[in-house]
Amino acid sequence: MAAWKQIVLAIGIVLAAAAGWVLLVPSSRTVLASWGIDWAQAKTEQPQTARGGSGGNRQGGNRGGQPQTPVVTQTVASGTINDRLSAIGTGRALNSVVINPYASGRLTEIAVGAGEKVEAGGVIAKLDSDSEEIALERARIAQGDAEASLERIKALRATNTATTVQLKEAELALENARLAVRDAALALDRRTIIAPIAGIVGILPVEAGNYVTSQTTIATIDDRSRIIVDFWVPERFTGLIAVGAPLTANSVARPGQVIEGVVSAVDNRLDEQSRTLRIQARLDNDGDMLRAGMSFQVAMQFPGDTYPSVDPLAIQWGGDGAFVWALDNGKAKRVPVRIIQRNTDSVLVQAALTAGDKVVTEGIHTVREGAELLIAGREPAGSGS
Repeated sequence: MAAWKQIVLAIGIVLAAAAGWVLLVPSSRTVLASWGIDWAQAKTEQPQTARGGSGGNRQGGNRGGQPQTPVVTQTVASGTINDRLSAIGTGRALNSVVINPYASGRLTEIAVGAGEKVEAGGVIAKLDSDSEEIALERARIAQGDAEASLERIKALRATNTATTVQLKEAELALENARLAVRDAALALDRRTIIAPIAGIVGILPVEAGNYVTSQTTIATIDDRSRIIVDFWVPERFTGLIAVGAPLTANSVARPGQVIEGVVSAVDNRLDEQSRTLRIQARLDNDGDMLRAGMSFQVAMQFPGDTYPSVDPLAIQWGGDGAFVWALDNGKAKRVPVRIIQRNTDSVLVQAALTAGDKVVTEGIHTVREGAELLIAGREPAGSGS
C-alpha cells in the first residue's frame, strides 16, 4: 500500500475514534467545552430539540425551550469515621515477681503449693541454716565480751587508771560487735525465702532437697486482682486517648464476657516501625476469671469526624477533580468534592453539602450547570393546568 494511502487510512481511523468518543461518552462534551469547543455539545443537543418539538412542553415546560430527560436523585446523608477503636492486646498481672534465693543452699522446706494465695511476707521455702545459726551465736558471744570490756574500761577510767584512748577503743569494739550480730542475723533471715507481694503462687519448679543457687527460680507470684492489657493503636488516635478514659474488653476465648476498664497508661512516643502508640488498660478481676497471658479485644468510642455521605454513582470526574451535581432550587449546581473514604454503598466527601441535600445519581449525562432538572417520579411544574 502506498504511503499516502496509509496516512489517509490512519487519519480516518483517528477521526472515527474521536467521533465515537464525542457521541458515546457523555463527559466528552464537558471536556471539549472546557477547551473552548462547544460545537459538539450544540450538535448533540440539536437532534434532541428536533425530536422533542412541542413534546418538550409535555416533559416539563423548560423555560429555555429545551426538553428535559428525567434524572434520579438521592438524599445526602452523614457518616462518621474515627469514632471507634478495636484492638487486640495481651493481659498480664498487676504485679508479678520471680523469686530467687539470696544465697546458695539446700532446700529443707517448701511452705506453699501451686495455686495457693500468699500474703506479703509469707514464707515460701527455707534453706539449710546451720552455719548461719552458729555464726549468729558466735557474734552474740563477741558482743557480750565487748560489752564486758567496755564496763571494765569505764571503771578503770573512773580511777584514772585507763586512758581516754582505751575507752574509745572499747566503745568502737562494742559497735563492731553489734554490727556483726546484725550481719549474722541478716544472713540467717535470708535462709528463709519470703513472698515480696501478695498473690497467687504458680507451679513450683523445685522440690525440698534440691540444691539451689541465687540464679534458681523458686516460685512465681502473680497479683491478678487486676489485669493490665497492653495494646497498640494507630497513629490517627494519638491525642484522643488519655489516662482514665473508659473502655470495654472481652477475652478472645470468652467473646460474650464484656469487662469494663480504664486506660491506665499512655506511652510518650510512637513505634517508628509500625507507627503505633502503646496503651495500657486496667481491668478489674474480682471473680478471678482472668489470667496473665490472655488475649483481649479492646474497644473504645470517640466523637469522630462527620462528613457528608453520597451515593457512589453521584461522584463524577472532571478536569479539576471529583464533583457531584446537586439540586439547588430545582436547578443543577456543580459542587466540587474531596473523597475522604469509600465504602461499599456510600462515599464520605468533604464538600459544601449538608444532610438532606439532593444529588443526581442517574441521568447525569444530560445535566448542565444551572439547567432545570426534571426529577423522575415527580410531576413537572405547570402540568396541572
